[in-house]
Amino acid sequence: MHFFFDPTYIIILPAIIFSMYAQTKIQSTYSRFQNVKSAKGMTGYESAQKLLNNNGLNNVTIEMVKGRLTDHYDPRKKVLRLSDGIYYGNSVAALGVAAHEVGHAIQHDKGYAPLKIRNILVPVASFSSKFSFLLLFLGILLGNKTFVDFGIYLFSAIVLFQIITLPVEFDASNRAVYQLVDNGIIYDYEKTSVKKVLNAAALTYVAATLMSVLQLLRLLAISGRFRDRD
Repeated sequence: MHFFFDPTYIIILPAIIFSMYAQTKIQSTYSRFQNVKSAKGMTGYESAQKLLNNNGLNNVTIEMVKGRLTDHYDPRKKVLRLSDGIYYGNSVAALGVAAHEVGHAIQHDKGYAPLKIRNILVPVASFSSKFSFLLLFLGILLGNKTFVDFGIYLFSAIVLFQIITLPVEFDASNRAVYQLVDNGIIYDYEKTSVKKVLNAAALTYVAATLMSVLQLLRLLAISGRFRDRD
C-alpha cells in the first residue's frame, strides 16, 4: 500500500509541475508559430531533403508518420520520419522541427559522441523501463530489500539515458538553426521564431530528466526505510 500512498511522492512534485508547464509551453509555442509562414515558403519535407542533400546524406530517406509532433530520426534504418503537419507545413515551426531531426542525422553521420552513447543505452533503458518498477513493486510488497535495490539499479540506467539525451537534443537544435540559415531556407530574422519553437521543445526533455532524477531520489528514500529496519 505504501507504494501507492507514500509521502515520498512530495519529492517528485516539482518535476510534475514543471512537466505540466513544459507540455503547455511546447503546445502553445508550436500552435503560435505553426501559423507563421516562412518567407521562402519551403515545406518541412523540402527543407529536410535539401539539408540532407547539402550535407551528403543521400542514404537517409524521409517518411511521413501520423500524429502531432511525432517526428524522429531512426539511426538504425537511417530514416527521418516527419509528422504530416511538419511534412507538408511551410511554417517556421515546421521548418524548425524538420531541421532538428536532420540535425540528428548529421550527428549520426559525424559520429557525435553523446548520440553514440545514447544509442548504446537504448536497449538498456528499454529493458530497465519494463522491469525496474516491477521489481520495486514486488520488493516493497514483499518487504524484499534485494528486489528494491535491484529495481533502483535498473532505474539508474533510465536516469543516465535521460541525462545523456539532453546534450543530444540541444546540439540538434543548434545545428538546425545554423543549417536553416546557412542553406538559405530561412532568412536571418526568422531565427528567433525557430529558436523559440526548439527551445520550447527542449523543455520537455529537461522535464523528463528532472522527473527521472527526482524519482531516483524518491526511490532511494524508500530504500532507506529497509536499511532502517535492519
